[in-house]
Amino acid sequence: MNFQRGAEKEPLEINLVPLIDVMMVILIFLMISTTYSKYTELEINLPSAEAAKQPERPNEIAVLVNARGQLVINRVPMVFTTIDTLADALRKAAGGAKEPVVVISADANTTHQAVVRVMEAARVAGLAHITFTTQSNK
Repeated sequence: MNFQRGAEKEPLEINLVPLIDVMMVILIFLMISTTYSKYTELEINLPSAEAAKQPERPNEIAVLVNARGQLVINRVPMVFTTIDTLADALRKAAGGAKEPVVVISADANTTHQAVVRVMEAARVAGLAHITFTTQSNK
């Protein structure tokens, strides 16, 4: 009977140099084969959603902006003079509500600047939660 153990094999070593070489070749191939295209025109197709109407929340501040840039905050008309006066009006509308949400309803023909003014005033007033309303396509 042979009770002698065979020579134990040493653990197999993994040579990393060929692995690194292969990875470099793949990286170079991907860098060369990738096409970089410049967009001269940006085509945007906005998604539409079919969702149920959200329930009214007591901590909402409704801001309406018409096509001429006139503002209505919680059904009270306001004349825009400066960002600070608009921020004061938003603070007053928020009252003591915990984490109020500014809901901006802007006309489709409203200038972008009118909406940005409302967003900037909300930031100055410390109102971090802003959302927009849309019209459903029914």
